[in-house]
Amino acid sequence: MKFKFFNKNTDKEVKIKENIPQHVAIIMDGNGRWAKSRNLPRFMGHKAGVEAIRNIVKECNRIGVKYLTLYAFSTENWKRPKEEVDLLMSLLLEYLKKEVDELHKNNVVVNSIGNIEKLPEKCQIELKKAYEKTKNNKGVVMSLALNYGGRDEIIYAVKKICARVKNGQMSIDMIDEDMIDKFLFTAGIPDPDLIIRPSGEKRISNFLLWQCAYSEFWYSNINWPDFSPKDLQDAIKDYQKRDRRFGGIK
Repeated sequence: MKFKFFNKNTDKEVKIKENIPQHVAIIMDGNGRWAKSRNLPRFMGHKAGVEAIRNIVKECNRIGVKYLTLYAFSTENWKRPKEEVDLLMSLLLEYLKKEVDELHKNNVVVNSIGNIEKLPEKCQIELKKAYEKTKNNKGVVMSLALNYGGRDEIIYAVKKICARVKNGQMSIDMIDEDMIDKFLFTAGIPDPDLIIRPSGEKRISNFLLWQCAYSEFWYSNINWPDFSPKDLQDAIKDYQKRDRRFGGIK
């Protein structure tokens, strides 16, 4: 399926295909501010953010990003007013029911990371159905980070490893970075090359704490609902100029 090109300059389209980050992760921030600036309820900002997801997933597929992780709902977001949390869960359910068929047609894998078991049962069911339907697709793997927190993920991994050591399935000497990777929610997914945060905020907010050790960061003042494929291209072009040394020298 052909997607609409947002940049009509052919040379620039070709250039964006060189040195594409394998894994892009996005902290989808600014929905509330977007709504407030328009005198709209916060929930309207979240609904507008869904359209941005749709466009960014298509663009990642088009330019060859293999993994896209979207920070959708953190372990701390439960502290928000119950009404807002309930609306967010309803929006997630609506998104999964309406978008999965189209995502499947576009060869997208719909994955989720986080402590999914604490989400409403209906959301859990739809997430599992979405993954089962799309798991054999060969396009971008879109992971929705839901009830996700970087510290919570590390605690989860440590507990799993401790249990295996305790029952004799593994020894302490077997514990290394690769072993810890295998017990994270992101097991099987490479570390993010590029982490993007719109909205003007410049912090990590408990997102992919273990995995972001050598990630490149890109910040934008644009609120998430206004974040376009052109903005994604700008982030990737900036990423392409950077010299990633991973602690070494050149």
